[in-house]
Amino acid sequence: MRIRTDFPYETRHEDVRIPMPDGTRLYARVWRPLTDEPVPALLEYLPYRLTDWTAPRDWQRHPWYAGHGYASVRVDVRGHGNSEGLPGDEYDATELADGVAVVNWLAEQPWCTGKVGMFGISWGGFNSLQIAALAPEPLKAVVTVCSTDDRYDNDVHYMGGSVLGVDMHAWAATMLAFVCRPPDPRYAGEEWRELWLRRLEAVEPFVHTWLSHQTRDDYWKHGSVCEDYPAVKAAVLAVGGWHDPYRDTVLRLVEHLPQDRVRGIIGPWSHQYPDRGLPPGPAIGFLQETLRWWDHHLKGTGNDVMAEPLLRSWISGSHPPATVYEELPGRWVADPSWPSPHVTPVTYAFRGEHVVVDSPQQTGIDAGRFFPFGNDADLPPDQRDEDAHSACFDFPVPAGSEGGAPIEILGRPSVALHLMTPAPTGQIVARLCDIAPDGSSTLVTRGALNVSARYGRDRAVDAQPGEWETYRFELNGIGHTFPPGHRVRLAISSAYWPWIWPQPDAAGFTLDPAGSSLTLPVRARTDDTVSFEEPEQSAPLGVSSPETLEETRPERLVLRDVAKGEWTLQVDPKYGGTRVYPDGLEFTEDAVETYTIAEDDPLSARTRSEWHVRLHRPELAWDVTIDTRSEITCDAGTFHTSDEVVCKEGGEVVFHRTWEKRIPRTAG
Repeated sequence: MRIRTDFPYETRHEDVRIPMPDGTRLYARVWRPLTDEPVPALLEYLPYRLTDWTAPRDWQRHPWYAGHGYASVRVDVRGHGNSEGLPGDEYDATELADGVAVVNWLAEQPWCTGKVGMFGISWGGFNSLQIAALAPEPLKAVVTVCSTDDRYDNDVHYMGGSVLGVDMHAWAATMLAFVCRPPDPRYAGEEWRELWLRRLEAVEPFVHTWLSHQTRDDYWKHGSVCEDYPAVKAAVLAVGGWHDPYRDTVLRLVEHLPQDRVRGIIGPWSHQYPDRGLPPGPAIGFLQETLRWWDHHLKGTGNDVMAEPLLRSWISGSHPPATVYEELPGRWVADPSWPSPHVTPVTYAFRGEHVVVDSPQQTGIDAGRFFPFGNDADLPPDQRDEDAHSACFDFPVPAGSEGGAPIEILGRPSVALHLMTPAPTGQIVARLCDIAPDGSSTLVTRGALNVSARYGRDRAVDAQPGEWETYRFELNGIGHTFPPGHRVRLAISSAYWPWIWPQPDAAGFTLDPAGSSLTLPVRARTDDTVSFEEPEQSAPLGVSSPETLEETRPERLVLRDVAKGEWTLQVDPKYGGTRVYPDGLEFTEDAVETYTIAEDDPLSARTRSEWHVRLHRPELAWDVTIDTRSEITCDAGTFHTSDEVVCKEGGEVVFHRTWEKRIPRTAG
């Protein structure tokens, strides 16, 4: 990592309040170059509190852009951080309308040329795309990182039509803890407490809404850019990582948006900006790459950014299973279009007799984190235990005298599985693994299908027990090389906890190999020249993390009660810990998630999340804590959710509320 301190422009920053049409003011921080000439504006717009939670990350990039001649602006969404107003659902109509208003406000400032770009990762990448689909005239270009164009089938709520047990719960619990945090009196002023109490009275756990829409209905279509790609008029640079759950969006965007205004990059990364150097690497000079994008689309600079290949992808070399990799082996490749002329679908037929697939309910305990962030325990360990609970079909990669050559894949594998279910509901999970000569099993990619979603995610159609049917679905996209002497393994299971919430029947299925197959997107080897600069950022903010004498909690801990046949996964998401900011804020954040299931009982599934947050300013005698608890359990026909929030100021409870809700299981 190169820290840049010398820029073409000197810069300054100031905090402002941007008025919305209804009078609500959104809190913003603006970094600007010191120049008398107007410059384009760049906007990052999200709810994650610019004065504390994202402040370290913001200082890595916003001053950098300002130093290169842009007004770089970070805005908190309404009802979050120090912005006024009440919080709403994620990406609701108010949030998007506010975003359009911010874009227009920036364009009207005397220091702006009238041209605006938007960028962001995750939430900020989502709403960048969604606001681009609303096509405000000043918005000319977008950089969207680790985001989705399909809120139903490529987000944290559902996968293949099944409820995502892991992040349907965990992210709803996380956002409950986020939205209950108060404005900071240092920035919001004396009205912080009134703003906070009004905000708390409006809080509703997101999980109530998310679980109430179990098929792809109008709720999910709102904000899903895949519903109308032509609505996006801005130029889009789509960026993702093979270890991020949103990488398929990059493939869809480069396929469906006009080639004269879209480019895609997919690296080996987790759910992080590609310049941060967090595992797995290698990192790239992402800020320099995006600067070329902004210069071309916002300043009219005659660079060659649109002469780049449509899609630049990292294809990983084979690697042993591990939960973290500092850097992966592999290489960059270039494809001129998508689908690529270099990629050919190759189908592998199964062989063998009928096989009963009835996986124990803890299958999936070694799935790894749904959202890898670069922590030590994020990625899946050796898959041999998971493979033992699955039906496995191996395809050798010829070696040695057999004329062996590696099998290189790029894109989304797919399966066709001919099977018979004994019950009207159930799930099918397919994992693609790389089997080394020593027998170790490295997870390459995976996919899932709720059998009721086989005719489309917008409906739930029960299976016909005892009848044979072919189920087809895609796995998540990947770039990977299977070397000679290894085996390509497809492992099929009927359970995948805690990623997939089990169906009440959970009776497995019978698979007919003779009618089943795996199709791989095999890429012909090409001699590509793809290169990126060394990662570069502006000087860090200077946040410190005090040492603690407390025993460190494991990131992922698996417990098995042998007598009860019960499995528990305890997860520390490690978002932040304790931090002290240069402005004096002491910020403490601690969370633990627990997922429990009995190996023979799908109705025993339960999740629990506990958060503790403290914000303390000694100089202002300001000391606030937020404690939340969120749980989900189920019976055959109902999800049961339970949430609790306790907020204290100076040790005194100022808000305490619990929610108990029963939500029918319609498709989930």
